[in-house]
Amino acid sequence: MSRRVKRRYLALKIESAESLEEEDIKDAVWNAVIQLFGEYGASQAGLFLVKYDEKKGEAVLRCSLKALSMVHASVASITEIRDKSVALHVLRISGTLRALSQKR
Repeated sequence: MSRRVKRRYLALKIESAESLEEEDIKDAVWNAVIQLFGEYGASQAGLFLVKYDEKKGEAVLRCSLKALSMVHASVASITEIRDKSVALHVLRISGTLRALSQKR
């Protein structure tokens, strides 16, 4: 009997002087997880970029519950993307997208 993977959604605020592509955000988060926790840590994370709003500078990431602290630390460690200075902040964490959007 397989157990369902519990997931968490992280609402991120992205502060950058220049615009960033969705692919840049994905790559930066993946690379940060790999750099801090290695390939095994990245495989446990189950990372997925659910939504990215370039105009608002907001994104929603999905990860597994057991890797939540790893992903949180990795996001906080990102200071630049494609040689552009950037700051990523975790605004809130939720178990569902609906609850995440209601908390905004």
